[in-house]
Amino acid sequence: MYDFVSSSGLPKTAGIGYKPQHFAELRTEPGPVNWLEIHAENYMGDGGRPLAQLRALAEQFPISVHGVGLSIGGEGPLDKDHIARLKHLCDWLNPASFSEHLAWSTHDAHFLNDLLPLPYTEAALARVADHIDEVQNAVGRPMLLENPSTYLAFEESTMDEVTFLTEIAKRTGCGLLLDVNNVFVSCTNQIWDPIDYINKFPHHLVGEIHLGGHDEDEDEHGAPLLIDSHGREVIDPVWVLYAHTIRTGGQKPTLIEWDNDVPEFPVLREEAARADAILTPVEA
Repeated sequence: MYDFVSSSGLPKTAGIGYKPQHFAELRTEPGPVNWLEIHAENYMGDGGRPLAQLRALAEQFPISVHGVGLSIGGEGPLDKDHIARLKHLCDWLNPASFSEHLAWSTHDAHFLNDLLPLPYTEAALARVADHIDEVQNAVGRPMLLENPSTYLAFEESTMDEVTFLTEIAKRTGCGLLLDVNNVFVSCTNQIWDPIDYINKFPHHLVGEIHLGGHDEDEDEHGAPLLIDSHGREVIDPVWVLYAHTIRTGGQKPTLIEWDNDVPEFPVLREEAARADAILTPVEA
């Protein structure tokens, strides 16, 4: 079992998700952007421009590796080839942080292009803990586990999400990645209290925070339905929830996550500056 240390190699300032179209500006005019996050699956090849650019950026910025394809919550065994490619990436890059989602995305030999939720039961808890142990032992470093965006509740769940995440960290020694936008989305969709969620969260286990945008829709009854889209700016209520999170849990490395309809770099730089303005008054 790994012993997670919350003071990771990421600075307790704002970072952004790296997109290749921003490479030149990051090299010359990063502004408040102090670290970068990449999706692991985009850099598991053996060469080419993506890896060359990543090597150059790694000389300038701490890098966080964020996986989206391990299917940690899946019922079947983990893909050992995928884990081996992930280990190879982490071995040469030596990232400041490595994280994955609490979700599943595979069934038999099929990969589903989505991050799907799972019930919060003892059986699921044991399975996820075993999977995290396998990944941490194979990769040789502790990981962070991210809270998901959810749209419905499972009748068979026997514990709430915060309890489930806390127990996973206790059993495996992993840390947690607190996605504040996911908290807002899930709490709106399931009529939970987001402040109560943040207050109950084990902030001493948080190694990274995510902020992102979401889309608004309605369910069949006309109630609000939020979709975690990562395709727009962070909205004001999420900024308010983030400020409460920082007041409650202290200063943490904070990522601006914008993966779809990616804007020009100055827009991301402004979002990072807004996060830094909330982080700055807090004692490290």
